[in-house]
This record gives sequence, structure tokens and C-alpha cells, in this order.
Amino acid sequence: FNRDKRMKNFLLGAVLSFFVASSFADDANELLRYVDQHGEKFDRLALELWDYAELGYLESRSSTKLQQVLADDGFEIQVGVAGIPTAFIASFGEGKPVIGILAEFDALPGISQAAVPSRQLLEGKESGHACGHHLFGAGSTAAAMAVRHWMENNNVKGTVRLYGTPAEEGGSGKVYLVRAGLFEDVDTVLHWHPSDRNSANAETSLANKSARFKFRGISAHAAAAPERGRSALDGVEAMNFMVNMMREHVPQETRIHYVITQGGEAPNVVPDFAEVYYYVRHPQAEKLNELWQRVINISRAAALGTGTDVDVEVMHGNRSLLPNEKLSRLMHANLTQVGGVSYNAEEQAFAEKISGSLGVGNFVGTEKEILPFELRQGMGSTDVGDVSWVVPTVGLRTSTWVPGTAAHSWQAIAAGGTSIGTKGMRVAAKALSLTARDLFLNPQLVEAGRIEFELRRGANFRYKSLLGNREPPLDYRLK
Repeated sequence: FNRDKRMKNFLLGAVLSFFVASSFADDANELLRYVDQHGEKFDRLALELWDYAELGYLESRSSTKLQQVLADDGFEIQVGVAGIPTAFIASFGEGKPVIGILAEFDALPGISQAAVPSRQLLEGKESGHACGHHLFGAGSTAAAMAVRHWMENNNVKGTVRLYGTPAEEGGSGKVYLVRAGLFEDVDTVLHWHPSDRNSANAETSLANKSARFKFRGISAHAAAAPERGRSALDGVEAMNFMVNMMREHVPQETRIHYVITQGGEAPNVVPDFAEVYYYVRHPQAEKLNELWQRVINISRAAALGTGTDVDVEVMHGNRSLLPNEKLSRLMHANLTQVGGVSYNAEEQAFAEKISGSLGVGNFVGTEKEILPFELRQGMGSTDVGDVSWVVPTVGLRTSTWVPGTAAHSWQAIAAGGTSIGTKGMRVAAKALSLTARDLFLNPQLVEAGRIEFELRRGANFRYKSLLGNREPPLDYRLK
């Protein structure tokens, strides 16, 4: 059975590669030319977003800039969708198929870096695009605009729709768009993400849920009247201790991490408020819910044992990515057709310096390569996961960072603020636009993706958000 399955997968990949190669006609080259001819415009757009480095749900300038570029190009814009001021939808065309492209644009807090190959904070700036979402937003915009002009020039029927999705980093922006039904009429969704390698794997991820556990106690003088106090910090520490004991008794794929966001101000004052912020992850949403309930029970036990009270504010919740092998093989074939990234002498020198700071060996040169196709379990989490459970979804990664760079690092910010980042962004824009073209021209590809989607999801699946009914936490990044 496994041998037959491997042979089937090999033949499927060969057929898709042949299909893409044989259909690489003038109109496909038209898409590539569009990205190249307008590349400097999109590079400037990406670097402008890099400079803004706005946090989740606060990306007003970034969102407005993307909307402006798309509106100027003839897209119809819906602003403030799903009750989120910085979320938007930009549409061109009408009717079926509807091909969606996702765009992100939020930065990360607490990490700043100049676009130089050594550690250098930017004065007055406390956030940075350490996950490359400025490239994500600008690159997806480039792809949508390339497809829009190709559709018009070739009289192609259908709708291309770009979703401006804020607050991926811990804010679950896309989940609220899914919950609002904004993907119900979409046939296929395309996305991508910055990386240190080029790949288009059929990849899944970890489902993820987070919350702030707010403990409240009674203040007192820690020396003169300790018996009258009930320490909220004790509640936090008791919870952390028990969760750390729990780690021995969870499935090995589980990930649990936390930070104490508030713990008191002075040692001689028993703190009456303390807060700990938890993430819990597991590949399966159902198992995650079980683990989450155990953490909830621990928080209650910690409050009971320390004479404090605890409130739980769920902050975000994402499902795992539902992979789609057929669509991923199509994306992989197009990425292979586009090729990887080539550095000039200046970029090569920059990359060598960055590589020397990573401590993982020198992988410079692999930015030119496309990784072989595989089915892969990723250990990160993304709110694209929820989208993938309501509509067939496919993505890719491109080398926008120096090979060997980890996400959420100063090295990722540094490369993302240079032509190293924008070159990888252009590769993504080209692969996305070519894949959209194939889906517009070949309904059987859309249908094949839909069939696999239904099989993987299961006949009895009914979407339910891990967030419950909470409203978007628009202030979650405010201090």
C-alpha cells in the first residue's frame, strides 16, 4: 500500500510539473514581467512597512498604505471588515472562481534592529518585522496586482481577492474573518511566508491557544503585617510550578510557554495583582482543548491554594494548518519554475556577516535552491490554520532571510530591511501569481483541491473557533 501510495504521489508530482512546464505560455511570462517591471515599486512598499513596524491591530498606516496602492490599481476596497479597523478586502473581477490571497503586516514587540549585519537597535523604536510580515503584505499585494492586470489583458473571468489580515502575531486576526463568514464563497486561498529557504511543502502546524491569567490578592506590608496579605504573585508562581510538573505528562508534540507580565512593584509590598501569559500548542485542536482545560484547572487550584482569585482572558486561538497535497504540488512546480534567489556582491557580503552571527554553520548559497517536496509537520502556529479548515488553502516560503536565520530574530529584521528580503518577496509574488493563473484557467485543479480538502477535513466536520465568542482584542498590544 505504501509503495503504491509513493508511486501515486510521484506520478502526481510529475504530471503537475509537466502541466506547469507545458502551459508556461506568454500570459504566464506576462505575470513574471509585471512583477519585475514594477518590482522597485513593491520593494519600496515593503521597506515602508518595515519602517512603520506597527503592532497587531495598531497597523493603521500599514493597512492604509496597502489599501491605497490597491485602490489606485482599480481594486474595490472594503474597510474595517469583521469589526477590525485595520482589516480589509480588496477585490477585482466578478463571478467564479474566487481566488483569495492573504496579506499580513504586523510587527513584533520588544525587538528592534537596523538594516545592518550586526546587532544594532534603532533608537526610539521598540518593535520590528522579525517575522517578515512587511514582505508578506507587499508581496501578496504584488501578486494580486499582477493577476488583476493579467485577467484584464486576457479577458479572464473570475475574482481575485486580497485579504488584508492584521495581528497574526498572537492576535488571531484571520480567525475573526473566518468567524464572520468572509471566506464562504472563496474557491482557493493562497498565502506565503518569509523564511530562510524556498519551499512549497504540504505542511501542517500546531494548533495554539493563549490567555492572560490575572491573579488578584490582598496588599499588605510584607514585613509588618504579612499575615494580612494574600500574594497574587504566589498565585502566579504556584500555577507555573504545577504547569511545569504537568510537562512530564503531556503528549510529546505539546508545547507550553509563558511569561510573567506583571509581578508586583516592590518586595516589601505583598502584590495584590499579578499576571502570567500562557501559550499552549498541539497538532490537534481536540487534544489542545483537553490540555487547555488542564491548565485552566491548575490556575484555579493555584488560586485556591494561595487564597487569591484568578480571571482568565483568552487572547487568541488558532487551528493547525490543514495541508492540501494536490495544491501544494502545483505551488511547488510553479516555485521551481520561478527559481530561487541570487545575491549580488554587496548582498553576498551582507549575508556572510549575518551567517557568522548565527552559530549554526554557513548555509549561504542555499537561497538559490528549491527544497524537495515533502509532507511536513511544522512546529509553529498561524491563524492561516483556521482559513485552511473552511476553504482549500496552499502556501509557500521563500528565502527572504540569510539561510540559517531563525524567525523572530534581529537577523531576520536586518535582512528584511534590505534587497535580500525584497528579492525573496518577488519570488513569492511570482509563484503566487502563476498558481492563481493555473487555478483560473483550469477548473479541474480547483476541483482536485476541493476534493482533497473535503477528504482531509472529514464529512462531519463543523468549524468552531477556538476563541469562542470573544471580540477582537484590539488593545492587546497597548501597554
